[in-house]
Amino acid sequence: MEKPADPFYRQLPKVELHAHLNGSISVTTMEELISRKPHLNIQHSMTAIRKGQRRTLDECFQVFKVIHQLTDTEEDILMVAKAVIREFAADGVKYLELRSTPREETHTGLTKRRYVEMVIEAIRQCEQEDLDITVRFLVAVDRRNGPEAAMETVKLAEDFMVSSDGVVVGLDLSGDPTVGHGKDLLPALQKAKNTGLRLALHLSEVQSQKEESELLLGLPPDRIGHGTFLHPEVGGSKSLVDKVRERNIPLELCLTSNVKGQTVASYDKHHFSYWYQLGHPCVLCTDDKGVFSTELSQEYHLAASTFGLSQEAVWALSERAINCSFAPDHLKAQLHQRWASLRPQVFC
Repeated sequence: MEKPADPFYRQLPKVELHAHLNGSISVTTMEELISRKPHLNIQHSMTAIRKGQRRTLDECFQVFKVIHQLTDTEEDILMVAKAVIREFAADGVKYLELRSTPREETHTGLTKRRYVEMVIEAIRQCEQEDLDITVRFLVAVDRRNGPEAAMETVKLAEDFMVSSDGVVVGLDLSGDPTVGHGKDLLPALQKAKNTGLRLALHLSEVQSQKEESELLLGLPPDRIGHGTFLHPEVGGSKSLVDKVRERNIPLELCLTSNVKGQTVASYDKHHFSYWYQLGHPCVLCTDDKGVFSTELSQEYHLAASTFGLSQEAVWALSERAINCSFAPDHLKAQLHQRWASLRPQVFC
């Protein structure tokens, strides 16, 4: 990490709503994966972006290709998911929505269905450890794989929404934003929405996606990932902003990810400030805490120091994130009670 967050931000109860499983693998877990597969000749420098480093978005996606080579068995997925959940819990995250694209690996026998089952099993096993965290899962559609694969993923997500006893709550749309067009995925996304899956869509992550953004906002999504180029100051439009505001769609904002991935020039230029000043629902997230060498406590610390947020403002930002989650109302109520019970300890 750049530097450890102040103890206040570690103790702050937090909600993480935008965490990709394979991108969230820590140094320690990555070392274990690398040691298991020495024949791959993968160095740790190939799996993370360190302090002061920047990468193009394309280079970031190359990092994920390397990580996927290390997580190609059922055992890998189970081990990684459990480690990621424990690490978020240790960082003070009380509610976590993990997301990942089910992958098939013919050489190891891993199927997409077993992939999802391993993540759910990891969540179940962590529940038995009495960690102070509630975890839900979003099945992810990788836009690079096209409409047929998207429909297959939606069907899988629907099956698990029914059979997972509330663990699978939604669908994520992600993958390289420069590949394909959202219009081709619209039937799959509409089908998911019609069956009750909540939608978290990566939107306007790169420039020149106005048409796609207009189209996908018509669904509409339940949350927006990044939304980097929605507002007029960076090439978006007032009509896009108006649609997001009218529908009150929360934004999942990932400061370090955007700066290191070079879609935002610097922390002080991050669009968090634009939306926060409008009073629009914003949720600070990590995106890929392993790849970008960060933690959620660090993201809160960065936001506070960059934009001059008081501890009270940070607390309010954290608690408001509960209402942006895909948790059912009774769980949201429990989380608000949890925040209330923890407040005296944090502000002691």
